[in-house]
Amino acid sequence: MRTSKDKITEIFYLIDNFCQELNTRLESHIIGNPAKKKPQMSKSEVITIMVLFHMEGSRCLKHFYLFYVQEHLKSEFPKTVSYNRFVEIMQRSLLNIPVKLMHLFH
Repeated sequence: MRTSKDKITEIFYLIDNFCQELNTRLESHIIGNPAKKKPQMSKSEVITIMVLFHMEGSRCLKHFYLFYVQEHLKSEFPKTVSYNRFVEIMQRSLLNIPVKLMHLFH
């Protein structure tokens, strides 16, 4: 079963609000210089894709990303990056997502 586009938008909205609030609270505690170049995909987009991956019950993230997200969700995620770059961004982005947030979507 594939998730509806309205549900994807709702999930993204919740995650994006969460990320914005978290960034606001953590901003004053960040050590070092900010990244010079902003990633093409936002943390909210990456986390939304990971939530969708788990909701769909897929087994292979690479297959899900390449053949579902990049082919069928272009309008929802217009600036997808290569799979390898996605994994790099994902590793940094998932530090933002607490376990309780994941339970909101099941």
